[in-house]
Amino acid sequence: MSTAGDEASATAKQRRVWDRAAAGYDRMMTRNERWLAADRAWLGRRATGSVLEVAIGSGASLPHYPVGARITGIDLSPAMLGLSRARAARLGMSVDLVEGDAERLPFPDASFETVACALALCSIPSPERAIAEMRRVLVPGGRLLLLDHVPSTWPPIRAVQWLAERCSIPLAGEHFTRRPLPLVEAHGFEIDESARRIAGIVERLSATKR
Repeated sequence: MSTAGDEASATAKQRRVWDRAAAGYDRMMTRNERWLAADRAWLGRRATGSVLEVAIGSGASLPHYPVGARITGIDLSPAMLGLSRARAARLGMSVDLVEGDAERLPFPDASFETVACALALCSIPSPERAIAEMRRVLVPGGRLLLLDHVPSTWPPIRAVQWLAERCSIPLAGEHFTRRPLPLVEAHGFEIDESARRIAGIVERLSATKR
């Protein structure tokens, strides 16, 4: 059973990991983003009204949100928020950026019409707690949008993902065999869309708070 001290240590570790990664993050992700552009566009098209992006990172999803959306972004890493701030400025977008923990969102209940999270639940120490918080800050009938890498539907690739985790989890808290869908269902959301691609490694998920 984890203690408050264990949880704080895991959160602090993730902050250090992403602060260190920030300087070269966009360069590192350039190739991956070409594969993910359609997925980010899918997410952006479904975001409406007041939008919270959890673990906004470098702001790679910002270009895909609709004009007029009221966007708030939260991230654990000040360095990553700096990248988001710079991207928003280049795009001429007004984005409210907040430093904070996905597992303890600093917003009142029912604050947002859409909550989005892209490629982040794989490294949040407690995805269960993060999803519970996303549900809490959504209005009734609000939409949860998730994009993440998940265990492949192809057993050989899934085996490689499992092997990669033997290093990635202790080094960076990065999981390749997590799947958010069962957690979203367990928290009482109604699943509207669920689709996987690239050998089942990437999953798009849209759900409604009931």
